[in-house]
Amino acid sequence: MTTIISLTILGVLVLFLGIMKKQSWLLPVILLGLVVSMGLTIMDWNTFKVYYHEMIVVDNVSVAFSTVLIFSAFLIFSLASHYYRGVQRPLDDIFGVMIFALAGAVMMTSYGNLIMLFLGIETLSIALYVLAGSHKEAITSNEATLKYFLLGSFLSGFLLFGIALIYGSSGTFDLQKISVYVSSCAGDYPPMFLAGLFLLIIGLAFKIAIVPFHFWAPDVYEGTPTLLTAFMATVVKTASIVAMFRFFTHTFQGIHGAWETTIWVMAAFTILLGNLTGVYQPNLKRMLAYSSISHSGYMLLAVVAFSPMSENALLLYTLSYSIATISAFGILILIREAHGNDYFSSLNGMAKTNPLEAFCLTVAMLSLAGIPPLAGFMAKYYLFTTALEKGLVWLVIVAIAGSAISVAYYFKPIMAMYLKESNGVKLEVETSYKVHLFFMTMLIILIGLLPFLLIGLL
Repeated sequence: MTTIISLTILGVLVLFLGIMKKQSWLLPVILLGLVVSMGLTIMDWNTFKVYYHEMIVVDNVSVAFSTVLIFSAFLIFSLASHYYRGVQRPLDDIFGVMIFALAGAVMMTSYGNLIMLFLGIETLSIALYVLAGSHKEAITSNEATLKYFLLGSFLSGFLLFGIALIYGSSGTFDLQKISVYVSSCAGDYPPMFLAGLFLLIIGLAFKIAIVPFHFWAPDVYEGTPTLLTAFMATVVKTASIVAMFRFFTHTFQGIHGAWETTIWVMAAFTILLGNLTGVYQPNLKRMLAYSSISHSGYMLLAVVAFSPMSENALLLYTLSYSIATISAFGILILIREAHGNDYFSSLNGMAKTNPLEAFCLTVAMLSLAGIPPLAGFMAKYYLFTTALEKGLVWLVIVAIAGSAISVAYYFKPIMAMYLKESNGVKLEVETSYKVHLFFMTMLIILIGLLPFLLIGLL
């Protein structure tokens, strides 16, 4: 609860600084505020608390994933000074909305009631509709926000209708009471409850970009300003998958049913379609959009596996995926600034002109592909092991096949940087930005070498 309050205060403070014309104070205050919020979050470790009749539940799972969300936001805001350095307009509105979106994401990781889940999703979504269209002069940004708003509003109706049907069947919004109702059904669920459950899955699947509700992601990601795309691909995805994971672990508690087959099929198709389509993408940003879709499928393995180790594997996966993706978007920002586009040909020979940046992008790509000994490999290893222990052999085979396919497009930028002739353009990067990229790269390597520091937490 202190996390949500601190983030809300920080968002209001940022807007107040904008009114006071203190633009130079914005990022230092935001970064300091995020560190304070992260500290307040970690202080709740091993202290189970409930607020407002279990509307919000603070346990180790919510603390761990809230910390991942805030840390990801910290890394993204650390790139903002470079990304917006040439922008003359005030940025307090964009930064403030991002923080409010982060507060909504934290609500999605710590809800104990379906009403709070819906409030968290809407707080996050409404903020994202604004952020997607924040570059008002660009037609692609306007197109992105319109698509996201129309589709997001439509799918929010599915989610709300699903919550209503679950309430109509169980007579409660509380997850623990729904769990009691599920146990009393003994596998014989009424049609109304099943309909509500599948509508809820559809609503959450849209936010995570799960097949067949993924079609918005590539266009919206491509049209949204790059820094904000990194926010959508990491913070939003982590919050949404944790929200789904929390719902099933709290309400079904090991009870399998028709929902398991549904998520199994959606995960398999998401992994295959995301990776197969990613092979044919002509530029880095759109490729990262399909990469994001495929990783949504991998994360669903934790939901289907339903094991005590699932939450540990998901924690490691979301953290390693977020750091690698933010690092890749950090390089993408530089490439688009220097070339005006992000086609793979713009990366030709970058290893000679910008060896550090090329190394950072290489590590990020290898981690996302699951190449040892990086964080992405260890995350997939624990996730696949957890799924195998639950007998999901065919799904793990599909996931391994998807990982093999992904190598084809993750190696495209690496081959361009190291094997192609240089185009003569050198990226101009300030020292602080290089240090930030190097820091994220070292984190990817360290997490891969020391995964046990995270695996035993939950």
